[in-house]
Amino acid sequence: MKHFTFDIPMVKRVYKKTHRDLSLYISTPESEGENRPALLFFNGGSFKKDPITPDQFQYQAKHFSSKGIVSICVDYRNGSDEDFTPVQAICDVKSSIRWVKDHHLELGIDPNRIMVCGASAGGYITVSAFMFPEIDDEMNKVTDYNVSELIIFAAGMDAVDITTRLFPDLVPMSLAFSPKHHIKHCLPRTLWMCGTGDVLYEENKEFIYQMKEAGNDIRFLTYDGMEHGFFNYGRHENLYFEKTTKDIENYLKEMHYILAD
Repeated sequence: MKHFTFDIPMVKRVYKKTHRDLSLYISTPESEGENRPALLFFNGGSFKKDPITPDQFQYQAKHFSSKGIVSICVDYRNGSDEDFTPVQAICDVKSSIRWVKDHHLELGIDPNRIMVCGASAGGYITVSAFMFPEIDDEMNKVTDYNVSELIIFAAGMDAVDITTRLFPDLVPMSLAFSPKHHIKHCLPRTLWMCGTGDVLYEENKEFIYQMKEAGNDIRFLTYDGMEHGFFNYGRHENLYFEKTTKDIENYLKEMHYILAD
């Protein structure tokens, strides 16, 4: 496991025990409340041996916590874990959502207003979680993992390509967990964000078109010339961190998760 720290206050809660404890890092709004929306963040860059860590989204979490949303950075199994596969991470998405639903009263959360945001590899595993119900290591759980909104920053949807590059032993079975090869009506309402200079732009554009044709409700926001990961805190003097955060905020106001000014 790769170690990481947060620059902002977070409450740590273990949501799942595997070969190690998997934790949620929770930023709670200052004002007390109940039936608040929640937003779970799944970082990108997690399939590498030296992965990006859950603190990637800490500043977005801080922002949305200030808007009354219980904001959660999720630690899930990643490339620094022994014998890791993306299938494990897909299972962890479902486990984290279930844990939040099971603990909604103590967290002051409305279990019907839980949202998920994933970037790159985190986007792949969140889309896959809702696309492949058969991928689950908690089949005996009563609690569902449905969410009301999905937010994606440019994510690869071709598991054949992902496994060929990173997990060659999984290539023979990769079609079974490749969103690109299973177009169907299965996603929650979705906001998808991608730079036109991203290596995944054309793939994302085509996937979104096909998924919309299949009946999925997806809004596609593009950012002219921007590269993969352009939205991260610290890049472009935070211009696009601030812009994408504001774009998400405006979307959530439109969908009545945040009160309008």
